[in-house]
Amino acid sequence: QVQLVESGGGLVQPGESLRLSCAASRNIFSFTSIGWYRQVPGEQREFVARITGGGLTNYGDALRGRFTISRDGAKNTVYLQMTSLKPEDTAIYYCNALWLQQIYWGQGTQVTVSS
Repeated sequence: QVQLVESGGGLVQPGESLRLSCAASRNIFSFTSIGWYRQVPGEQREFVARITGGGLTNYGDALRGRFTISRDGAKNTVYLQMTSLKPEDTAIYYCNALWLQQIYWGQGTQVTVSS
């Protein structure tokens, strides 16, 4: 089993930055991948970014350049640094992990970008 706990969401103004954290209950280097999705109520969940156990990163096409995923193995935590935030980035952000062919989700953290 894997538990994922997100934190760091909140209300920010357009153009500001925010860093999300996802704390995992297991060694994050043992995961096939760990990353982030986001979802607006009533819409499909959207891929944001992921990092593999080997350190390779992938980003959603529209987000590359503004969002950066990183990890701290000592804390078993993955981060999502978001810059130049836009109102359309408003969503619930979910941490996602693939471990031993099972997919795990966190409870989500709300990000609201509004003036």
